[in-house]
Amino acid sequence: MSTTLREFTDADFMSSVMHNPQPVLVDFWAPWCGPCKALTPTIEKLAGEFAGRVIVGKMDIQAQPLAAGELGIRSIPALLFFKGGRVVDSLMGVVNEGKIRDKLEELAG
Repeated sequence: MSTTLREFTDADFMSSVMHNPQPVLVDFWAPWCGPCKALTPTIEKLAGEFAGRVIVGKMDIQAQPLAAGELGIRSIPALLFFKGGRVVDSLMGVVNEGKIRDKLEELAG
């Protein structure tokens, strides 16, 4: 995993995402999910591009199910965009890089 791409856990979700003054993108995924694996290189690339502007990370819902359950994640991959501790946007399924980049630009505003 790239050094700019974070790995969130249930234990650090509140401090790293919900209470973070910086905007955050969380990619909810699981090791058995083929579409999630296909999206990973794009997420890693964008994490590098937006370093210092948006925190980008992944959260394995199989190993870390609590936050995903509380947020109502029902299918993966699920990309949730947080600002000020609130979900301000989301993308579900495999989406193209341009669409994710546009959402990150809005988030970084």
